[in-house]
Amino acid sequence: MQRLIGQLREIFEDDSVNIEQMEKILLEYKSDQSEWGRFAHFDERNYTRNLVDTGNGKYNMMLLCWGPGMCTNIHDHAGSHCFVKMLQGELLETRFAFPENDDQIEPLKMIEESRFGINEVSYMSDKLGLHRMENPSHSESAVSLHVYCPGYEECHLFDQRTSQKHKSRVTFWSKYGLLAKTTDLPFDPIATAPPSRRG
Repeated sequence: MQRLIGQLREIFEDDSVNIEQMEKILLEYKSDQSEWGRFAHFDERNYTRNLVDTGNGKYNMMLLCWGPGMCTNIHDHAGSHCFVKMLQGELLETRFAFPENDDQIEPLKMIEESRFGINEVSYMSDKLGLHRMENPSHSESAVSLHVYCPGYEECHLFDQRTSQKHKSRVTFWSKYGLLAKTTDLPFDPIATAPPSRRG
């Protein structure tokens, strides 16, 4: 993990983002729980975001830990690049088109669904649309490594049925392997109930 962090800091010495280089580096890293396990913290109610590295302000690297059936709301990425490396289990990504205008009151248009298993890598940005990530397993947990460049503090959440959006603040369950204080952990609206309980 430290070698991977060193590689990312090297390629982010300037402000440009080489998508192919990032994907190559993440693909070359093979999941090893002895390296990332100390950053993995689960919660029985929602998936968790666990900050690993901030890349001298150039990116945020974090582990997301997913219990069975846990998922995000549909969201954008505030103009950032989003790389996801699967470390354990599987995630299902559903992509949607942005609403054509802010006044649109109709369901979001789904573009595609993709599944990613251990050691696979995906890429997302606002140019490609919106997405929702979820653990499709009803019995197994999942762990994914995310790199957002640049890091961001807020994004938009979208209602699948109406296309309406609102802002949400990004929070961390832990930082650098240590649990955040309870007072720093407000309810996180990006984390939702299992798909069977979504409205």
